[in-house]
Amino acid sequence: MLAELSEADARGDIARVYAEVRALCAVPYVASLHRHLATRPGWLEWCWAAVRPAYLSGEAQIAAWQAAAAVRVATLPPLSASALRLMGVDDVAREHIRAVCESFVRVSPTNLMLVALVRRQLERAPGADVSRAPSDWQPPPAADALPAMVDMASCDEDLRTTLLQLSNPVAGQPFVPGFYRMLGHWPAYLAHVATELGPMFDDVATTTACNDVVAAVDEAAGRVFENLPPPPASVARPAQHEHAAVLEVMARYRKTSPEMVVFGTCLKNALPAR
Repeated sequence: MLAELSEADARGDIARVYAEVRALCAVPYVASLHRHLATRPGWLEWCWAAVRPAYLSGEAQIAAWQAAAAVRVATLPPLSASALRLMGVDDVAREHIRAVCESFVRVSPTNLMLVALVRRQLERAPGADVSRAPSDWQPPPAADALPAMVDMASCDEDLRTTLLQLSNPVAGQPFVPGFYRMLGHWPAYLAHVATELGPMFDDVATTTACNDVVAAVDEAAGRVFENLPPPPASVARPAQHEHAAVLEVMARYRKTSPEMVVFGTCLKNALPAR
């Protein structure tokens, strides 16, 4: 699995960045992209400093959310409350699953935006720290705490195998998005998810929708970047020889993040209405 620094183990500047990401992206957790960057010395701190002004103002998040929301996704057969109960999902668990879907649909576009802006900032010379007028923008309320991610190392063989069916290779390692690891608390439901989504990973409609998400966020990122100051010279820039490896990892997130938007929306829409 791709190396990550958990939120519980974060200290100092990394803990500060984690807290800002949670608050400004309105989610109760830090995405795996940030947790991985935190394992590479200096990278999370520089990346966040390079994009932070656009997130403090809300410009980055609003543009990303609007871009992703405009993309049409496929529908899945609806699930009844009775069918969910047969999968071990009671009414409380159903709302946990809904919250997981909503959170990943919310955070994934902001991750795509961060990747798009960081790629542009890496090509830009650093500048003086820019003081900007405080913004009165406030993020929407975050969802309640989400289920912990299933530990891939300690789960049983059937659950691990099912989770790996939903993985993507990142930096030569199987990467299972936290979305599926949270759903792993309900193995029968996860098996249903793997069965439904498996054929969709490579079908034309899904590929088109995912590409549309990336294209829409990229276009929005171009507009956001026009108002973004150069990366601050006061934060140490990561060494040039490390750029290619990090950009390769980020490129994989450009595949998994739109899938979270598309599949998270599909699965949420298939749940019974409240």
